[in-house]
Amino acid sequence: MAKRERVMRMSVEQPLWRALTAYRVLTMLYAIGLFATAYDKFTRPWVAIAFYALLFVWTLATLPRVANAASCTKRFLTADLTIALAGILLTRVADASSRIEAGGPTLPSIWTAGSVLAFAIKGGWRWAAFASTLVAAVNIVERGAPTRDTVHNVILVWVASIAIGYVVEVARASELTLARALEIEAATRERERLARDIHDGVLQVLAMVQRRASALGGEAAELGRMAGEQEVALRTLVSGGLVPVSRVSEDAALGAVVRAVEEPDDDEDSAGPVDLRALLAPYATARVTFSEPGSPVPLSPAAARELAAAVGAALDNVRKHVGEDARAWILVEDEPDEVVVTVRDDGPGIPEGRLVQAEGEGRLGVALSIRGRLRDLGGTAELISVPGQGTEVELKVPKVSRGKAERR
Repeated sequence: MAKRERVMRMSVEQPLWRALTAYRVLTMLYAIGLFATAYDKFTRPWVAIAFYALLFVWTLATLPRVANAASCTKRFLTADLTIALAGILLTRVADASSRIEAGGPTLPSIWTAGSVLAFAIKGGWRWAAFASTLVAAVNIVERGAPTRDTVHNVILVWVASIAIGYVVEVARASELTLARALEIEAATRERERLARDIHDGVLQVLAMVQRRASALGGEAAELGRMAGEQEVALRTLVSGGLVPVSRVSEDAALGAVVRAVEEPDDDEDSAGPVDLRALLAPYATARVTFSEPGSPVPLSPAAARELAAAVGAALDNVRKHVGEDARAWILVEDEPDEVVVTVRDDGPGIPEGRLVQAEGEGRLGVALSIRGRLRDLGGTAELISVPGQGTEVELKVPKVSRGKAERR
């Protein structure tokens, strides 16, 4: 089945850039509004008008520059902060000394904070500390002395910008960590799927060749020995390669990027659910009793196939560990929210600790072919075994699989 690459972008800082864009526009209009309401109080209003004309054009023209981290270059940040600092110093030229000494606003007013926040989002708390320190120094020069209001405003901008810069740094690190975790999960699921296919096909054939060839003897016994060696090597490879190393996480302009290989939706899924009974009926033999409801048991095609494969793996374990003459029973129950399939045999049961030992030996029939399949469907697989009383495998699958629910 053809696969496709799914690319997911995660960015905690991107909403901050959008908020900064809106902040710059609103604070520019606010600064112009403040000037308009106190126009007659300025000693040189034409200086202020010239600055606000520049501020208006600059703010609107540079909106794309604060759209993301890649566009917000060091050269832009320097020019932006220079305009803010120049506006603060021009306040003493344009406004009356009495208004400045009384704590009146500077020409750029709170627009200056937008320049500092751009430094914080782009470069973290160190860049924020540098920009806010320059703003603090220029504000003190403009006032002529460090008044209480000036110190209050300076500390507020300094603390806020550094805090935001620190949060951005933590967010970026968290994005990369989450991207790596998602990639490992996706790659592990793909490896587990391949391991199930190998177990259900290649490993079963190698095990059968080993048993039959050993029984025949002669040259066939040598072939059986080689098949057994290859089975052990393949089991070791499958069991040891389930956790890959992520190599595709990256810090891009829009955040961390995760690339995961996924199976495309089956064309059959669009045609509607299938009857699980039709997939399980072929397992019924003289030694396997199949009990089913009188009405159809609908499941999505993918879920029905995986559940049927898990049942087949359970029956393979019965034949392999109990014997060809072992009896088994398959019971299908159609519950309102889930489908329950129980596979029971009349064998001697599984000794305590045997499943853990088998996984350590690379024998992953239960771990992957049964439990792994049910986990991928959002279901569960429970094994109940009492020595001398057989083994019961209970498989539960929700009517709406986890993958479908997440896409909705």
